[in-house]
Amino acid sequence: MKKFLLLLHEDIEKLNSLSPKEMEELVKAHMAWANKLSEANHLISGDGLKDSGVLIQGKDSVVKDGLYMESKELIGGYYLLQAENLDTVVQIAKECPCHLWGGTTEIRPIMEMDDYEQ
Repeated sequence: MKKFLLLLHEDIEKLNSLSPKEMEELVKAHMAWANKLSEANHLISGDGLKDSGVLIQGKDSVVKDGLYMESKELIGGYYLLQAENLDTVVQIAKECPCHLWGGTTEIRPIMEMDDYEQ
């Protein structure tokens, strides 16, 4: 099976406006979806990401704090999935709970050794 990284692009303002009950529903939806993916043998791993960290840039390795993009979106989490092909992962990703709260998913195939040899 091939591996795919599913990145969850979240609207920061929308997430910050969720009530505690809505946030709990979001977490429960992701946990239920992760269990479904695991039972279908598609889930390798997945986690939410904090909205802080560092960015290391350029040949001088300049370290910057905070958010990385001048955007109202951030990558709020990821799922590492396995499937036979991209079409299967696209169908799987359409059910990602982040879409219910206005989020966007991005699918990035993980390169395999054969990809480096071309």
